[in-house]
Amino acid sequence: MEQSVKGRLLDGYDRTHDRNGVSGERLATLASVGKTEDGGVDRPGFSEEEKRAKQQVVEWMRGAGMDVRMDGAGNVIGRLNGEAGGPAFVTGSHLDSVPNGGNFDGPLGVLSSLEMVEAWRETGYVPPVPVEVVVFSEEEGSRFGAGVMGSRAMTGKIGDGELDGLMDFAGRTFREVIGTYGSTPEEFLAAARRPDEIGFYTELHIEQGKLLEQADLPAGIVKGIAGLAGLHIVFRGEAGHAGNTPMIGRRDPLVAAGRFVHDVSTLPSEIGDTAVATVGKLTVSPNGSNVIPGQVELTVDIRDLDKEKRDALVLKVRETAERCAEEQDAEIAISQLSSVDPAPVSDEIRDELRDVFMEEGIEPMELMSGAGHDAMNFAPMAMIFVRSQGGISHNPAEWTDLSDCVMGVHLLKRFAERRMEKMARANED
Repeated sequence: MEQSVKGRLLDGYDRTHDRNGVSGERLATLASVGKTEDGGVDRPGFSEEEKRAKQQVVEWMRGAGMDVRMDGAGNVIGRLNGEAGGPAFVTGSHLDSVPNGGNFDGPLGVLSSLEMVEAWRETGYVPPVPVEVVVFSEEEGSRFGAGVMGSRAMTGKIGDGELDGLMDFAGRTFREVIGTYGSTPEEFLAAARRPDEIGFYTELHIEQGKLLEQADLPAGIVKGIAGLAGLHIVFRGEAGHAGNTPMIGRRDPLVAAGRFVHDVSTLPSEIGDTAVATVGKLTVSPNGSNVIPGQVELTVDIRDLDKEKRDALVLKVRETAERCAEEQDAEIAISQLSSVDPAPVSDEIRDELRDVFMEEGIEPMELMSGAGHDAMNFAPMAMIFVRSQGGISHNPAEWTDLSDCVMGVHLLKRFAERRMEKMARANED
């Protein structure tokens, strides 16, 4: 019989990490609902599988002494009252997944936050300000193609017009899907909270890359989340017979697109070390083996931590596309699919995190998040990454050793306690 995820985690666990009320045994329950045959999970946003996973976490939250509610966006909010009132220290992540995804992306942040609360209960620690552990809805965007929906709803960064245009993979409207889930678009938008209710947000997450593994470090400090710009580009030429159309005079949009794809790969290095650009989707029409294509559609994903550099890269990509089209006498149409600003972490917060890492005996390595996270919708915010084995993510092979996960909890806990003390002093002033 195949060993469970919990069994595999516990097999290599260094139990010396069980201290200050933190338990690796408790944290090891990562996969439960929506398990696939490959050992991954399949929990689309606003699905029955995601809802059941949330209900399990609700039970654990109540068992940890938290007051629990679900808002109109389906976000689960577990609240622990502090010694005093004021804005809450918020932490958490998501439970939805990509199709046949991994066991750690999202759930680790939720369960680590809950484990921190359990550790406080065991040691008798009472936080100086209210604490909220949140499970956000539809972070991945696998349902509607629109990510971080729950956190955008909570922070008022999503509008009625966007909801009206959403259609899921089965052709159902957002209103239909959210209605089946037990809410309405109006209640979804009403999940927006006042800015003074949330004082700080922190998220623990797997790295989904190889930098920490290459540096042989269990965890690292996120210095910011890259801003995304998405472009949709269409090259149009003249379809024709592959055998009867001379090479001279052809207007082949696939040649233009091929040169463009190659040239795009060289552009980020002209901008900076953190810039990236990816052609991830390409459609050739009519896509026949003996037909010169008449049209090629593609998308370009452009990211950087610096907004000005990201925008400069977008301009270079546009200029390159226009040049490649002109060289083939092809027509071109370029449209913007998306634009999300970068979310940098302040120097002050990174300094705090460096102190916390050194107190735990870990070299404070800083790295950028190329992927989007719920944290990008909050300010101020902080993120901690833990090491990913092989950098694999969004895949059943996604793996992080339990010792690294628990070290992440210790870092999260120590940072939360320091940050909450600052919040309490600010409230007194």
